Amino acid sequence: MDSASNEVIQEFPRLLRIYKDGRVERLLGTETTPPGTDPATKVQSKDVTINPQTGVAARLYLPPTAAAGKLPLLIYIHGGAFCICTPYNPAYHHHLNAVSAAANVVVVSVHYRLAPEDPLPAAYDDSWEAVKWASSHSSGGGPEPWLNSHADFGTVFFAGDSAGGNIAHNTAMRGSREGLGGITLKGMVLLHPYFGNDKRDELVAFLYPTYEGVKDLKIHSPMDPKISELGCPRILIFISEKDFLRDRGCSYHEALKKSGWKGKVDMVEFAGEDHVFHLLDPTKDNSKDLLKQFVAFLKQT
Repeated sequence: MDSASNEVIQEFPRLLRIYKDGRVERLLGTETTPPGTDPATKVQSKDVTINPQTGVAARLYLPPTAAAGKLPLLIYIHGGAFCICTPYNPAYHHHLNAVSAAANVVVVSVHYRLAPEDPLPAAYDDSWEAVKWASSHSSGGGPEPWLNSHADFGTVFFAGDSAGGNIAHNTAMRGSREGLGGITLKGMVLLHPYFGNDKRDELVAFLYPTYEGVKDLKIHSPMDPKISELGCPRILIFISEKDFLRDRGCSYHEALKKSGWKGKVDMVEFAGEDHVFHLLDPTKDNSKDLLKQFVAFLKQT
């Protein structure tokens, strides 16, 4: 490889390095762990392909009680600034094993295409496709037996952390406009969600060629004049005191409350904690508390 190929033309610290020859080096979130039966929780997991052409896929989780009947369905969208991480990262895998077991829910953890190789809005479109794929099982005739047999499509939740929280919101908004098929959305959990503020976001501008700055309502969702049309009755937002996105979560919370939206939104703040602390160290007391409150929200059906 010649020296020109090793020339870095763009770098976003802790996220991406872009080389002159077009290579993308991810600096975080590249570790993976296989599916299987989790020894601690006895939750089973497996990977499924949703669209072989694009690579849209999901990791599914089935708690040990699934044989007893239909269970609520959680559709989870991972974070990573739209450009790093997958559902197969150990931190997400551990977290969703724990959520599935404690809340007694079936989980679809969405694998969407990452920017910049697949620029935004690909992640939004892929997540929407995953939701529609899940919905195709609501009458019991879909391609995935776990969903046909065990998912209650009348009790569905969306959730996501960081950029995944943004995608979850936008997926729910699209569902409000276009319908969710056989899915009834009962609630949404946003963990340290990413939303744009009153400034143009330079990372997003690189990842999203048609980004319109603060006029882009996918990114700057709290500014959406139609946010009151969000078709979701309950929302739980987690924020952290030291998180650089803390104020973005607060702005979203306030926008919903002021918009005339008819649902109920709660926000929980963790003192002294940083961004996605629960994924980075699930053993700490605040991480266990977050999990407990997440699970309690899912059980309030």
